[in-house]
Amino acid sequence: MRTTGTSPSSGGTRPAPAPAHRDPSARRDHPVRVLRHVWIPLEDGTRLAARVWLPADATGPVPAVLEYIPYRKNDGTAPRDVTLHGQFARAGYAAVRVDCRGSGDSDGVMLDEYHPTELADAFEVLAWIEEQEWSDGQVAIIGKAWGGFNGLRIAALDPPQLRCVVTVCSTDDRYADDVHYAGGSLLASEMLPFAATMLACNARPGDPAVLGDSWRAKWLERLENTVPYAEEWVSHQRRDAYWAHGSVCEDYSAIKVPVYAVGGWLDPHRGAVLRLMEGLDAAGVPVKAMIGPWAHTYPHQAEPGPAMDFQGECVRWFAHWMGPDGPDGGEDTDTGEGIMDEPRLRVWMPDPVPVGSDRETRPGRWVAEPSWPAPGVEHRRIPLAGPDGLTRPDGGPGTAVLRSPLALGAASGDFLKSGDVPGRDTDQAADDGRSYTFTGPPLPERLEILGAPEVTLRVTSDSAQAQLAVRLCEVAPDGSSRLVTTGLLNLTHRDGHAEPGPLEPGRAYEVTVPLFATGHAFGAGNRVRVAVSASLWPWAWPSPEEVALTLDTGYGELTLPVREPRPDEEAALRPYGPPREGPPHSVWLTPIPGERRVEYDAETGEQVITTTPADGVMTDHADGLTRGGEALDRFRLVEGDPLSATVESEREETLSRGEWAVRVHTRSRMTADAHEFCVVNHLAAYETVTGTEADGEGAAEREVFARTWTFSVPRDQV
Repeated sequence: MRTTGTSPSSGGTRPAPAPAHRDPSARRDHPVRVLRHVWIPLEDGTRLAARVWLPADATGPVPAVLEYIPYRKNDGTAPRDVTLHGQFARAGYAAVRVDCRGSGDSDGVMLDEYHPTELADAFEVLAWIEEQEWSDGQVAIIGKAWGGFNGLRIAALDPPQLRCVVTVCSTDDRYADDVHYAGGSLLASEMLPFAATMLACNARPGDPAVLGDSWRAKWLERLENTVPYAEEWVSHQRRDAYWAHGSVCEDYSAIKVPVYAVGGWLDPHRGAVLRLMEGLDAAGVPVKAMIGPWAHTYPHQAEPGPAMDFQGECVRWFAHWMGPDGPDGGEDTDTGEGIMDEPRLRVWMPDPVPVGSDRETRPGRWVAEPSWPAPGVEHRRIPLAGPDGLTRPDGGPGTAVLRSPLALGAASGDFLKSGDVPGRDTDQAADDGRSYTFTGPPLPERLEILGAPEVTLRVTSDSAQAQLAVRLCEVAPDGSSRLVTTGLLNLTHRDGHAEPGPLEPGRAYEVTVPLFATGHAFGAGNRVRVAVSASLWPWAWPSPEEVALTLDTGYGELTLPVREPRPDEEAALRPYGPPREGPPHSVWLTPIPGERRVEYDAETGEQVITTTPADGVMTDHADGLTRGGEALDRFRLVEGDPLSATVESEREETLSRGEWAVRVHTRSRMTADAHEFCVVNHLAAYETVTGTEADGEGAAEREVFARTWTFSVPRDQV
C-alpha cells in the first residue's frame, strides 16, 4: 500500500486537501506506457479485465483515475478511451479502465444495470489499485452515463481510497431521470432499445487473445446465463425500492468526496447537474458543475460544438484534490490552483439562431453562477391567459378538448440524443399546429432563462388514465418553432411516482408539469410558446385507450427561470481551450452516420419511424481486432388505436481477427394490450469455422446458440 496526501475520515466530509501541488507531471507530456490487459482478482475467484495507462517516466507512485463500465475496453469504448485515459497518463496519472463483471473479457454474467454485485466489485477494484506499485493509494472516479451513475453510487458508500468524482451525463434519480420512465410515462423510445443494446453487448465473447482456448467455453456459459433487462424494468412501473437503489438523491449527504458534475443541454440528464449541485452543497460536499451545448457525449468530443478541453479541466480537478506531489514547474492552467475559487457553475448560454442552422456548432457564450439555486435567477410567473401573459388561439377564456393525434411528437427527435444530426429535434410548427398552444407577443428584448421551467394547468379527463406533454418553444417571425425544452406527466402520477392513483373522469385537476432544465436565450422579436398535447410519440407509450382531455384555457401559468446577463463578469471568465490530442495509439474508428426516417400511410393511418443510430467500425492495429455493429429501431403506431403501439429493435455485433470471427444478432419487440405489456427477445450467436468443420467450403458460419424470451407484465396505471 502506498499513500500520500490526506487520509479519509470515517464520517462527515473528507478533510480539505493540502494546497494545490505544482508538479510538472500534472502538466508536461509524459511518455505513456499502456498495459493492454491486466487481471484484477476478486475474493470469489472472479477476474475483472482492465487496461492501464501509465506515465512511463514517473519516478514514484502516482494517483489513479478509474473508469468502471460494461462497454468493453477492447472493442467497445476503445476509440474513446484513448482520447481520455491516454491524456490522463500524459498528465502524470495512472488511468485504469475496468470492464464490469460479465462484460468484455471479465468473468461472470451481468444480471442488470447497477446490480449490487457491481458495487461490491468496485470496492475490491479500488483496493487492488491501492496495492499496485505504481499507485500512491489515491483514486478518482470518472464516467459518462453508466460510469457517471456508478461513480456517484460508489462515492455514496465512502470507499477509503476515493478522493473525488467526475460524473458526466448521469443522474441522481434512476426512476425519474433515466431512460426508463419520465414523468411516470414509460419511455417507448428508450427502454426497449437500450435493453436490446445491452442484450447484444452482454452476448459478445471475450477476446481469444486474452482468454486463450477457454474463450469459447466462457462465451457459451455467458450466452446460457445472460438475461434481457427489459423484464425487470417493465416490472417496476412506479418508483419503488428497485429504483431507489443507487439513486443518490435518497441521501446526498452519503457522498463525502468532491464531485464535478457535467452535462449538456441536449442530454436528458442535464437537470441532475443542478440537483446534484444543490443537494451536495447543502450537505457540505465540495461541488462544481458545468453544462455545455452538447448531447450525450464527453465534452472533448462534443456534438454539437463547441467542444472544449475537458481532459484539461479534469486534470485541474484531480490536481486540486489528489496532487500528484512534486517540485514547482509547468503552466498554472494545468494545476488545480484556483479551481475552487472560480464560479462553481459554468453553463453555455445559446444564442437565438434559426432552426436547423446550428447542427454542427451552437453559437453562444459561457456564463457562470456562484451556486445553485443561483441568486441571479428570478422565477417569473407568466399567466397562460390574459393581457399580461400568453394568448390562446381562440382569443377568450373557456375550454378546449385535447384529442391529440397519437403520432404527434416525431419532430422532437430522440429522447436520448447522442449528438448525431438525425436524432436532433426539428421545426416544431407542425406539431404545434396539432397541439393546444399559448403564444406570447413578440419580445421587446432578448430574454435568457436558466433552470427548470414549469407549467401549471387545469385539466379534466374522460378516462382513468391519461398523460400530458408540454413543449416550450421559441417562435420566429417566419412561423418556425424551436424546441426549447419538454415535460411529460402521466396524470396518474400527479401526486408522486411512488403511489399513482387513477383519475376520476369528469373531475378537474390542477397539475404542474416540470420541464427539463435548460439554458436558452429567446431573441428579441420572437415569441414564447407553450404547446400542450395528450401524447408525444415515440417518447411516451400511449395510454391504453383514446383519451379526451378538457383543458381550462383561462387558467394556468408558465414559470420561467429568468437570468439577467452580467457582461462584465462573463468577460472575466477563464476561457476553456480546445480539446487536447491524445498520445499516439493504434485504435481507429471508421464512423457510420445515423439515419432517421418518418413514414406515414394516409390510407391505413400507420406511422413508422425508423432510426439507425450512428455507429462505426473499430480496428485496433496493434493486434488486428475489428468490431462492427449495426442497430435499427422501429416505432409503429396506427392513428386512433393506442394498442397498436409497437417498438422493434435489432442489434448485430461482429468481432474478427484473422480467421477468427463471431457474430451476435438480437431482435426485440414490445407491444401492449389494455392490460399487459408484452416483450419478446431473440438472441442468436454465430461463429465462423474453417476446414473440415466448414464441410470443405473454406469458411462457413454456424449457429452456436439461439434463445427466445417472452414475458408479459401487467400495466400499472401506465
